[in-house]
Amino acid sequence: MDNIMPEEFTSLEAALKINREQIVKHHKEYLNASLTTMIGLLNFDRHFTSARGVSVWDSEGVEFLDFLGGYGALNLGHNHPSVIDAIQKVTSLPNILQTSVNALSGALAKNLAAITPGKLQRTFFGNSGAEAVEGALKLARIATKRKGIIYCEGSFHGKTFGALSVTGRTKYQTPFEPLLPDCFPVPFGDVDALEKKLRERTSAAFIVEPIQGEGGIIVPPEGYLAKAKELCNKYNTLFIADEVQTGLGRTGNMFACEYEQVEPDILCLAKSLGGGIMPIGAYITTNDIWKRAYGSMDRATLHTSTFGGNTWAAAAGLAALEITIKENLVTKAMEKGEYLLKGLRKLQEKYPLLKEVRGRGLMIGLEFNQPSGFIKKASLGLDKVAEEYLGSLVAGELINKYQIITAFTLNNPNVIRLEPPLIVTYEQLDKVLHALEEIFSKHKGFFSVAKAGAKTIFNSIRKK
Repeated sequence: MDNIMPEEFTSLEAALKINREQIVKHHKEYLNASLTTMIGLLNFDRHFTSARGVSVWDSEGVEFLDFLGGYGALNLGHNHPSVIDAIQKVTSLPNILQTSVNALSGALAKNLAAITPGKLQRTFFGNSGAEAVEGALKLARIATKRKGIIYCEGSFHGKTFGALSVTGRTKYQTPFEPLLPDCFPVPFGDVDALEKKLRERTSAAFIVEPIQGEGGIIVPPEGYLAKAKELCNKYNTLFIADEVQTGLGRTGNMFACEYEQVEPDILCLAKSLGGGIMPIGAYITTNDIWKRAYGSMDRATLHTSTFGGNTWAAAAGLAALEITIKENLVTKAMEKGEYLLKGLRKLQEKYPLLKEVRGRGLMIGLEFNQPSGFIKKASLGLDKVAEEYLGSLVAGELINKYQIITAFTLNNPNVIRLEPPLIVTYEQLDKVLHALEEIFSKHKGFFSVAKAGAKTIFNSIRKK
């Protein structure tokens, strides 16, 4: 009886042949039904069957451009052949073997030490950005023997307990309180507020994104990061740079903190470190901080990860760094980002619906104007839709009419992000600019976009 598969089991071969309706049914019955419904309302629940570079194709053979880019995880695009080749080269090696030291994770850590700022040297490998943040917070506490963590309002560092405790949006925090104690928010970009908290000398670390991603692609005031690092040094508080989304060339520098020559005490990485294929996260710190934390045999196993630094993930990481450097993707991100930002700012000058364009490199946010004044009061509740879903409605137009994939930022749903792979072409950038121009010229304001979105939702419900 033990070797008889349950009748309801689905094999890999069968799963690869499942159609869109069956996929949605499985998600509604066995995964997150509410999220599945939300995705389906704007017709986002297509069945994509292949992907390469910036492009993905659905089951009907329609090509889409991916300008969401896995929230920054696809710097190299989908299924980069060199990353796949690297993984195939190690398929006969032990992937997880805790009674040995892994040659590839050692090599990857060495390479990270070579490209990260300042004296960063020792790496801990995990599986995600949130896990990298968790490890960084623990490292800061044990190394400094302090408890407090300072973080920024509007930030996003993950949804595990420690990372959530330093994520600056109450919508995600409140349902899970009480969270990690001694975590204190300060306004992003406000050095005076930061110093006021640092002056208490109770904080182990200040954790900050060099550009707030989920906060709405918020670039801090010039000089903010450098001054924050200076203040952290003054009050013996560690500076943690969360480069999970901004790192590895996304903003036109290898790391976004390098725009102000900031050398973090701890730097968090993930997303594109796995080449868009393998899950891998990491934090890297100095030799001195590591020794204070884990520099003895009785402390060596205080923080570990079963899958951290496994062979396949490390192979993907080695390939990802090599491709990023050899293909000059950092400079290309800067040049293409400047081109895209210039085109978007021209649209901003022409169309009132587009309130603001901001970002660096190929990490760009578009914020939209909401109803105001008398129109807002008379909108019969549509002001709430404008506040929470206008970004989704524009993203819906992009995917349904122009086959361009994007999405809103989690902490500011009125902003959509453009984060294409760094291998994107100028022709593909022009296609996005053309699509946005058509949307803005056709929809003069919120109500026009809302009407188009409502039509999409109605047709989606009717079909399902």
